[in-house]
Amino acid sequence: MSEKLIIFDTTLRDGEQSPGASMTKDEKVRIAKSLEKMRVDVIEAGFAIASQGDFEAVQAVAKAVKDSTVCSLARALDKDIDRAGESIKGANSARIHTFIATSDIHMKMKLRMTPDEVVTQAIRSVKRATKFTDNIEFSPEDAGRSDIDFLCRIIESAINAGATTINIPDTVGYNIPHQFGETMRELIERIPNSDKAIFSAHCHNDLGLAVSNSLSAVLNGARQIECTINGLGERAGNTSLEEVVMAVRTRQDVFGLDTNIDATGILAASRLVSSITGFVVQPNKAIVGANAFAHEAGIHQDGVLKHRETYEIMRAEDVGWNQNSLVLGKHSGRNAFKARLTELGIDFDSDEALNDAFARFKTLADKKHDIFDEDLQALVSDAQTESSETIHLSFTQSIC
Repeated sequence: MSEKLIIFDTTLRDGEQSPGASMTKDEKVRIAKSLEKMRVDVIEAGFAIASQGDFEAVQAVAKAVKDSTVCSLARALDKDIDRAGESIKGANSARIHTFIATSDIHMKMKLRMTPDEVVTQAIRSVKRATKFTDNIEFSPEDAGRSDIDFLCRIIESAINAGATTINIPDTVGYNIPHQFGETMRELIERIPNSDKAIFSAHCHNDLGLAVSNSLSAVLNGARQIECTINGLGERAGNTSLEEVVMAVRTRQDVFGLDTNIDATGILAASRLVSSITGFVVQPNKAIVGANAFAHEAGIHQDGVLKHRETYEIMRAEDVGWNQNSLVLGKHSGRNAFKARLTELGIDFDSDEALNDAFARFKTLADKKHDIFDEDLQALVSDAQTESSETIHLSFTQSIC
């Protein structure tokens, strides 16, 4: 393990920008403590200038969290920088993250500034942030659609002004993995003072490529990933923390690095964020979905029963689950059926009895989507009752 990948969690800032995902100050502190327990390196607690409530929430997180760096976002404006600096005063370790747009469409249509004016503003904001902390992150917003020469120019200037982390955002999720990775590599190679800063990736999921783009950036020199629990975030969401952490950990042969994250806290953090925001995690979501470690197909169940790694590349317990799950349904095989009944304390005297019960199970599974333990127990009880009965009531009628 030659290097460490820094995990920058923005659930409390970018994640909260999901429509309907607003959090109270107390809820933000609860999530921040969960992230700290999981050993997240940097927690972006909010956008201090956005409202009094957001300022107070950043302030509360800064006071509550002791082991992670607490960060506040700020536009490249004096008032934003000052508000962010005030909000993080109580933190053991503090960061200001300032940004300004660099794509032609953003500079022309949103900022209505010339490239020279944008560079000047970026330098001014970074220098102003150094009044509050020496941990400064600079982002050229919409870098994924920005001119590479202009990116080199503004990033070099930001580093000279005092930026210690340079974040490359694919703000609108426009890039594809090889393209984003090449952009990261070219920036690091071409910018003369790139060795003075850590390069970071912040990817959105509009094309479903946020995790892939972030990992491509890592392979090309990025050493920080900005992400959220459950991939929460604007529009289609952000890079999913749980997915990048476990991808890097599972494929260390490819990445050659790891994170500080205690992955056993991932599931608890996922459920906490889901319960607070009301955003349900889809069952087939990687790592934290209800089906992430569940098997229904008979071939898969048989393989897992014989040796877990035949169909699992991670242990369920490593990310906070108690164990994997063999889900009984119409695709299940006899081996999984027998194993589940054995767990319930039900054994068979003969293969014939097992086969008969399995046939009944298959008939039931064709009619009923979810098969519960109570169904299995009733199924076996019915079979035992039928085999021992001497009188069978076939018809009854009552006339008044």
